[in-house]
Amino acid sequence: MRENIRIPVKFAVSILLLCLAYVLGWTFASYTYEKPDDVSVSASTEQNWGLSFPTPGQTPVGNATPEKMAEQNAYYVDTSGEKVIYLTFDAGYENGCTAQILDTLEKHQVKAAFFLVGNYIEQNPELVCRMAEAGHTVGNNTYHHYDMSKIADKATFTEELRSLEQLYEETTGQQLSKFYRPPQGVYSQENLQMAQELGYHTVFWSLAYMDWVNDKQPTADAAFSKLIPRIHNGAIVLLHSTSRTNAEILDELLTRWEELGYRFGTLEELFAAS
Repeated sequence: MRENIRIPVKFAVSILLLCLAYVLGWTFASYTYEKPDDVSVSASTEQNWGLSFPTPGQTPVGNATPEKMAEQNAYYVDTSGEKVIYLTFDAGYENGCTAQILDTLEKHQVKAAFFLVGNYIEQNPELVCRMAEAGHTVGNNTYHHYDMSKIADKATFTEELRSLEQLYEETTGQQLSKFYRPPQGVYSQENLQMAQELGYHTVFWSLAYMDWVNDKQPTADAAFSKLIPRIHNGAIVLLHSTSRTNAEILDELLTRWEELGYRFGTLEELFAAS
């Protein structure tokens, strides 16, 4: 015996509307899948600089090839094949380690690059002047250390770099070198282009390790386990001058690199040859 199944009118109407919405939505999507040529969309995409080390002692693989980066005057490694190291430090604040680092660099007659921010120069003019007088390169890590990938207009981007230039010149009487490092390695293609238009070379790195957390400083052995096997020809090394470990091991680190046959170059030398 068959029973008559009665579907409530409201339920039937709801099902019908859902089906209609699906059909209309699919049809609308088919017309909007491709972007019309006359619509301008911001292409600014945040990227975090990163590396992988498939083979110890060899050039690591970056987010982009050295050739691609060079198109926008950006570098993370020297591809000449020479046994040279470019030593750089990021200095967001002073942690009582920089004087010892400078002493060690002087002992080894090594010229390094220090990427500074506004508050560092304001609070540590003596150390900044010492860097300059010793012949170290001082580069631009921006005035406020913002996420520069979020800055789309050139005027704001320019102000971040120009403000640091002015502060450095007022402090040291010297002009700031035209080397830019995106804060925390976060960047966009537009940033690289704007830096290039301002006459800057953008400097990333091909070797670094987790040295910036004050209450979780690596042991000397942990640091050497990263910095010795992974060193490679043309390396741009990033260390943080806030690291107690770096200050303590730098003398031995430079000695061990020298014993491996490396010499130390400057960023000016690198970009002059590129």
